[in-house]
Order: sequence, then structure tokens, then C-alpha cells
Amino acid sequence: MDAEQLSFAQALADRTRLQIMGQICSQWLTVNDLVARLGGRVHQPTVSHHLKKLDEAGLVLVRRRGRFRYYLLNQDQVTLCCGSLMLTFAPDALEENPPGR
Repeated sequence: MDAEQLSFAQALADRTRLQIMGQICSQWLTVNDLVARLGGRVHQPTVSHHLKKLDEAGLVLVRRRGRFRYYLLNQDQVTLCCGSLMLTFAPDALEENPPGR
């Protein structure tokens, strides 16, 4: 397993990060937006920490507007990482079930 795969797996290994990824899957949101969407169960510093981990793994896109940062799931990177894991751990599965079949 290379460093990128490990970083991806570690990012997915946390329930809160998975919830954040679900929220930013198709829309740009701020930390405050995420706190509200998570029902206040997770506070701003914790959300910021998780977004930093996701950013380090290349799993979020960040856009600055004024004093706010907006986050969006980097779906291209998620797809690449999933494909890389498939090639590493289940290469035969891709040969047995090629896309479009």
C-alpha cells in the first residue's frame, strides 16, 4: 500500500469525516454550514480538524471567498483512490467485470 492509498484509507476510517464527505459531496459548504448540518454534534474546531485531514489526503477542494473557505468533495480524487485500491487488492475483479459489460 503506497502513501496515497494509506492517506485515503485513514481519511475514510473516521465516522465524522465520512459524514462530512457526504455533506460536501455535491455542494460547496463552509465549516459553519457543516456544523449546522451535523446538528451541532460536532463543534467548529473539530470540523476544521477533519477538513484539514481530508485536504491533506487530497479529498477536498477549497475555495476562498472573503474570510470564508468553502469545501467540496474532490470526486476525481475519490475515484482515483478507489480504483487504485481495487488494482492493489482485487485486480482480478476488474478483469472479470469490466465496465460496460
